[in-house]
Amino acid sequence: MKDFKKYYTISASPDEVYLALTTASTIHLWTGEVAEMSAVPGSEFSLWDGSIVGKNIEFETGKKIVQQWYFETQPAESIVTFKLHAVSQGTSVELKHVNIPDEDYVDIVDGWDNIYFASLVEFYEK
Repeated sequence: MKDFKKYYTISASPDEVYLALTTASTIHLWTGEVAEMSAVPGSEFSLWDGSIVGKNIEFETGKKIVQQWYFETQPAESIVTFKLHAVSQGTSVELKHVNIPDEDYVDIVDGWDNIYFASLVEFYEK
């Protein structure tokens, strides 16, 4: 199991980024895919037509989101934490993803950089 941590800067306020990560209709706007999401601890979510699925664990409005992501290959808890920090350019998102199955690590990191956050950054640059 591996861990990944990285900071991403998004040209929007922490409150806007929080809504973009926790509201199904806004997720649909920046992903182009139908999403199932609720900012309720214990609720399940699905993004990118089921490519990403899991359970929401914790929310701190405008500041923090904690999720458990499910992997077919590993029953272990893979935890994703987003911390949102206001910066002069908008928001610095501190992403920490722990317990990533070794065989999925390269694809997960590529997904964070080139799909998930690339789509979110592009959405706010329009």
